[in-house]
Amino acid sequence: MRTRDASYVLVARTTTSYDAPHHPHYARPVSAHLVAKDLAGGHAHRTLFEHLDLTVAPGDVVGVVGANGAGKTTLLRMLAGDLEPLGGSLSTAPADAFVGWLPQEHERVPGETVAAYVGRRTGAAPATEAMERAAEALGEGTREAEDAYARALDHWLASGAADLDERIPPLLADLGLEVGPEALMTSLSGGQAARAALAALLLSRFDLVLLDEPTNDLDLAGLERLEAFVHGLRSGVVLVSHDREFLSRVVTRVVELDLAQHQVAVYDGGYDAYLEERATARRHAREAYEEFADKKADLVGRARTQREWSSQGVRNAIKKAPDNDKIRRRASVESSEKQAQKVRQMESRIARMEEVEEPRKEWVLQFTVGRAARSSSVVATLDAATATLGTFTLGPVSLQVGAGMRIGVTGPNGAGKTTLLRLLLGRLEPTTGRASLGASVATGEIDQARTGLDELLPLGEAFEAVLPQLPPAEVRTLLAKFGLKADQVTSPVGRLSPGERTRAAMALLQARGVNLLVLDEPTNHLDLPAIEQLEQALESYEGAMLLVTHDRRLLDTVRLDERWHVEAGRVSVG
Repeated sequence: MRTRDASYVLVARTTTSYDAPHHPHYARPVSAHLVAKDLAGGHAHRTLFEHLDLTVAPGDVVGVVGANGAGKTTLLRMLAGDLEPLGGSLSTAPADAFVGWLPQEHERVPGETVAAYVGRRTGAAPATEAMERAAEALGEGTREAEDAYARALDHWLASGAADLDERIPPLLADLGLEVGPEALMTSLSGGQAARAALAALLLSRFDLVLLDEPTNDLDLAGLERLEAFVHGLRSGVVLVSHDREFLSRVVTRVVELDLAQHQVAVYDGGYDAYLEERATARRHAREAYEEFADKKADLVGRARTQREWSSQGVRNAIKKAPDNDKIRRRASVESSEKQAQKVRQMESRIARMEEVEEPRKEWVLQFTVGRAARSSSVVATLDAATATLGTFTLGPVSLQVGAGMRIGVTGPNGAGKTTLLRLLLGRLEPTTGRASLGASVATGEIDQARTGLDELLPLGEAFEAVLPQLPPAEVRTLLAKFGLKADQVTSPVGRLSPGERTRAAMALLQARGVNLLVLDEPTNHLDLPAIEQLEQALESYEGAMLLVTHDRRLLDTVRLDERWHVEAGRVSVG
């Protein structure tokens, strides 16, 4: 399997033939398989998983699940050839299959255009560079140079580079991305950048696809396009996602990396079947351990009792029997020896018992939203309010948030959801109309950028700055409850991963008193156990809530009083 440069990705081709001019060296396989045998992964000082056997055939969609830190991205990097396994083997059939990895990208490259971004993410740009270098070497006139050029040309054709420039503009328009290919990525909004990432995926052409969190920041329309793309692939796919509805709709098999049990399991069937089978397996494992523990405890107890009877019998025989009553004493001693033999037999039975390990309890995020005193009955009001930002206008909008109201906010990327939140919270003055925030409103927020803390300070110090009433030791204890240990506490906030920043924001919500909770895509970068904890916390929270999300299962699970749908600057209430 070819090793890939992590600065770009190659993703499986979606077609069995290519419309570029035919070339004698261009003969890509119709299908490709990826095979992992006894695979182990992790870091030099720590093994995250081992003994993974997995075959990915054309048409397979394998979902990789597990808590953050279990090794999901590590596994994708190994499958992509970017990271050496700690043990086991990886192979593709054919051996030169193009394995494409689409990693998460949280930072945009300064000066990079949309077209250059798409070229890099699809692997077309590096394929073009490699072919140009090989073409220059043809002047050497050697057989090795000719073979190298043939391989580079094959790679270039397979990447779809030949007509990529022609395919980019219509797809951008189809996805509703109004900027052109020459627009800078740094100039795009979060939603626009998400659509550019989706465009790169839809334009890719390779043999095997590896996707790391492809649903992040996509709106409902983008999710539908992504699902249709995955369903339409004839190649194999391995993906990591925390979007439960997406997993339920697309995966055909699940690989679970269980960090608590230090086990790897492969479940056939879809995501919902995996959940049922996992629940059954965990129940059986607990029942098996409890049965073993009860039986062992019973045998140990019986052995202890018989040991005591045996010891007492010998003492009594020596104490009570006269010296000249040898027959009585011998009988008592023989009886005690029989008891001792029973003890030895019991101990032998205990030793022969097949040990059943107790299932380890997983670390579970315990999250609640801190409560503040009740606010005024009207938390926030918009009265015929508009907000004009450049060429975009939101409104006019007339809305009211009452104390304890639970509101879900949906809509496409770029429709104005974040602008609506800023108006409601008093962070943006309306262009026309009126906006007001009620009295005694204590706001807690998780925004898309997770920017509630000073980016330059270490996490612990940033926390202490906004919560001066908490001693440093209590700050560290609180952060540890959210899985943020010493390394993260001493790291600058700006260097934390998106998942770590989200958990820090959740810790801040728990420490503060809140009666207006504002959540903007809170499930992005959270693992599945943390999402379930978030749902439970929202269920018990009693204050007002504004929940902006594209997570379809979260919308179905969380209790809501109203739904506001924002589209093209207009808000409808349902």
